[in-house]
Amino acid sequence: MTDLPLFLSRRSWIGGITALAFAGLGNAAPAQGRVRLAGWSKPISEITNILAEPDKGFFKARGVDLSYLPGAGGGDAIRNLLSGQADVAFTDPGSFFMALDKGAKLVAIYDIYPQNVFNVVSLKSSGIRKPADLKGKKIGVYSLSSGTRQNLLVLLHQAGLKESDVQIVVTGLLNFAPLMQGQVDATAATDTGLAVGLRKGIGEVDVMPVRAHLNMSSDLFVVREETLRERKALLRAFLQGYRDSAAWMMARPEEAAVLAGKHAIDGTQRDINLEVIRLRNAASLPEGKDAAARLGSFDLAALQKGADAYQALGLVQRRIQVSEVVDASLLPGA
Repeated sequence: MTDLPLFLSRRSWIGGITALAFAGLGNAAPAQGRVRLAGWSKPISEITNILAEPDKGFFKARGVDLSYLPGAGGGDAIRNLLSGQADVAFTDPGSFFMALDKGAKLVAIYDIYPQNVFNVVSLKSSGIRKPADLKGKKIGVYSLSSGTRQNLLVLLHQAGLKESDVQIVVTGLLNFAPLMQGQVDATAATDTGLAVGLRKGIGEVDVMPVRAHLNMSSDLFVVREETLRERKALLRAFLQGYRDSAAWMMARPEEAAVLAGKHAIDGTQRDINLEVIRLRNAASLPEGKDAAARLGSFDLAALQKGADAYQALGLVQRRIQVSEVVDASLLPGA
């Protein structure tokens, strides 16, 4: 993942983000209501901007009472949304596409991480250098409903391989231990997972970034169509609160790293927290000019390419017209 100053000059980036981080927070907004956010993960350091709400109050300042519902993969977040346990899902595009394919009435309203952060990692000693080398191998994924599995399938597709050509092993979030112990030959992970693994001493590795083949968004905020129709003001306030929190984490990564130690289950080492937070900050920025001011904006062409790839993979049966299932009207500044 590219570090932030490569996207923008340091002066313009810091200035823009700082202005966003503290804009509109002087006075609390009128109460809008409660938002139950279904996540794909447990409370981990890369979502410190959400976990820091009790300390920072970014959502409260917008009139939103936020609660977080942990999950084990983007599919979990979608299930919690569809069951009525949550109002918003923090999920990957693949899980979104597959739910749409099954008839779910859903809409994406914010692009959380426009950059593809997934990869497949193997030890140098394994001799696995390219997607074709994965044939017949055991490969770890976070869960069967996670973006790690779906992005692994994208990578396999590049080599003409199917899921049945490999053995997928569910390893959970801490999936580098099974790699080090020889329980799997390779593991599908995120850039932050790899950073932590390297810090933990996994040794020399080969990394196959999925973005080299498909640089599609990693995560989106998704809601039910009826929620979008009936609670636009609340959702708009939620997105403003989220963007405030994301801008704060970009402008104050060191402070965020400290708060990760207080709220994240994996936040015990501040230096690792800081590295993870910087990676997530980079993934949050859209490509192109004025990226800081466009937090949350969609790249419809990239998402359409992703939806078409999922159809080619057989993960969805019909063509999904992305422009019909994305609504950018609630984005701050829209």
